[in-house]
Amino acid sequence: MAVVIRMMRAGAKKRPFFRIVVADSRRQRDGRFVEILGYYDPMVKPFAVKMDEAKVKSWIGQGAQPSTQAASLFRRVGIIAARPSKTTKKDGVTKAAVKRARPRKVTERKTRAKATRAKKRAKVAAAVKA
Repeated sequence: MAVVIRMMRAGAKKRPFFRIVVADSRRQRDGRFVEILGYYDPMVKPFAVKMDEAKVKSWIGQGAQPSTQAASLFRRVGIIAARPSKTTKKDGVTKAAVKRARPRKVTERKTRAKATRAKKRAKVAAAVKA
């Protein structure tokens, strides 16, 4: 049985309220669950999160996989360490620094739009100076 920690929606229409639950991954989002670990209320400012950290750590230690949203809440609370930043390195060079093999195709429409934006900027700059 693959166990996941996920958000289970509760609350009325247009008033979301989520329970943080441990469930079998094959079950429905709001279906049967194993255990309730806490709740998340996005409607209050600032949002409210309450959970039993010991139970969360125990379930993760047993192999339960948190969903994307649950993992995000765990990081905010400090249960899970922050994700490392995504840098795609290839031979010590970041993805942004890699040159493209061939230049991107620039359509005529894009060229005209760019020229129009430049004219507008020049017009605004002239108005500001005057």
